[in-house]
Amino acid sequence: MDWLITNLGTLFSILSVEIGHMMSAEWWQANWVALVNILIIDLTLAGDNAIVVGMAASRVRPDMRAKVIFWGIAGAVILRILFSGITQQMLQVIGLTLAGGLLLLFVCWKMYRQIVDGEAHSIDDVEKNLASNTTPANEASFWSAMWTIILADLSMSLDNVLAVAGAAGDSTLVLVIGLAVAIILMAVASAYIARLLVKYPWIAWVGLVIILYVALDMIYRDSHKVACAYYQIGCSETIWEGVKHRLGFGG
Repeated sequence: MDWLITNLGTLFSILSVEIGHMMSAEWWQANWVALVNILIIDLTLAGDNAIVVGMAASRVRPDMRAKVIFWGIAGAVILRILFSGITQQMLQVIGLTLAGGLLLLFVCWKMYRQIVDGEAHSIDDVEKNLASNTTPANEASFWSAMWTIILADLSMSLDNVLAVAGAAGDSTLVLVIGLAVAIILMAVASAYIARLLVKYPWIAWVGLVIILYVALDMIYRDSHKVACAYYQIGCSETIWEGVKHRLGFGG
């Protein structure tokens, strides 16, 4: 508990300083690209939650569906908040940002296969099943539906927080803004976003490219730190320049 209170105090202290800087043109000049990237990342990833929660809720009795949807969204919000706090701390450890970048590469591969193969379920079909007053033949219990949502939320929350944390870089305020936008979009407009991504598939492609860039940037930045910490390569230069210097190329 003391560890949590200390970390929350440190977080609020950092945020208060950054909020003060937020009023300056320099802060926006330094962070506007990260904010735009995070907005597109949040848009790209928000629609999946509506489909997962809707599919799980459509498998329970009609009178239980509202409860499943409420707790499914609440669970996703809680997981994103928990992951964001843990992720920002963990990414300060040398080597873990590299691992996070590699994990995001796998997320990019999943997104690419989903876009190309059209594996995503239709939000219209999901909502049609939700609106039905009949109990499905393959009826699931409340806890079975919630377990399905929790497992899916674990993956989606980690994907979202990793991508947002990677795009935010060293700015805690940008990370918090990204998390807040993700929660709002997921809780209020995820079904609309799911339709938007079907109508305008280029948004998904743009999101994929940005997440791929964030993954490669995380891998590069932390590879630099690992190379410097353990091999004394590129400590005052880029990795590429450090390798060239060690090989005798360059000045």
